[in-house]
Amino acid sequence: MNSDKKICAVVVTYNRKDLLLECLEALKNQSKPLDAIYIVDNASSDGTNEILLKKEYIEELPKDHSNKDWKRYSTIQNSTNKDINICYIKLNENTGGAGGFYEGVKGAYEDGYDWLWLMDDDAEPLKDSLERLTDYISEDNISALASVVKTVDNRIVPLHRKIFDFKSLRNFNISKTVDPELIENNKVLKIDDASFVGVLINRTSIKEIGFPKKEFFIHGDDTEYSIRLRSVGEILLINDSVILHQTNFNASKYVKKSIFGRTVYRAKYKNYWLNYYAVRNNTWLLKKYRQPALFIWIILLFSWLVSASAIILLDDHKYKRIKFLTSAYLDGLKNNFDNGKPRRILYNQPIN
Repeated sequence: MNSDKKICAVVVTYNRKDLLLECLEALKNQSKPLDAIYIVDNASSDGTNEILLKKEYIEELPKDHSNKDWKRYSTIQNSTNKDINICYIKLNENTGGAGGFYEGVKGAYEDGYDWLWLMDDDAEPLKDSLERLTDYISEDNISALASVVKTVDNRIVPLHRKIFDFKSLRNFNISKTVDPELIENNKVLKIDDASFVGVLINRTSIKEIGFPKKEFFIHGDDTEYSIRLRSVGEILLINDSVILHQTNFNASKYVKKSIFGRTVYRAKYKNYWLNYYAVRNNTWLLKKYRQPALFIWIILLFSWLVSASAIILLDDHKYKRIKFLTSAYLDGLKNNFDNGKPRRILYNQPIN
């Protein structure tokens, strides 16, 4: 392990101050001490900056901080009294996870850190998670190292670690999940696609490929970045490095329906705007990477027909939902990244 490498965490948060504090506490207590933590606050309105001030993660708030982005540097101490640099970036506009990671990776890269450990505010690394990853940072040709993502009751969450699936006719996504049994049975596993939940990224790779694609807002930004990471090196999944992901399925955002004897969960109309980004971004990825090109049109047509039929059979606001869905597919094909569009279509509202 190279002990001289400077390592920082990049945490993106939005209106989840309690989870953020748990995440930060876990980062402070890593057995392999971090050199810095970058906290990117995506225009939170729940008092996140005030609680960080109270807990001494930041030393002061600017006098006028209501209508502009701002940044503050400070220092805290970990459990062994080692200094950890803190960079708190408060964004005035909610730029989604993609925009938040863009800002965090850019800031940490420009400040000279060698390895960047990315995670959302609902991630909680175990005490030795970083140490287990850094055992492998001297390996050749490494773009990134990934922890195994588990639930709080110790079950592997496969969707965070994937392999590419560029040639499938049946998969709307560009990747497919790794079998949990394969993860359990291999100390180190080569993968292609790592979500931004506990992935440690090499500075040299960032120098070659740039920063995450902020235009994605949410969904698919980690897959798009993984494709670029894999173009310059390998991504290794390290079995004994574990990070817990605390956010569970939120049933309150869905309506429970039954069709052909099966129970399905349909997004409530007020939450339906979030579906846009997954459809648009996956369409964009399909257009760019799916092979052969004919498969793109077959997959998109079939996917649209299935989704539109489900709306007709199961949902309210059918016309607006289908118009919205169609727009998401077309925008992906046309490279249109207007992230305020979903709420305008459905509710005549801005994004924030």
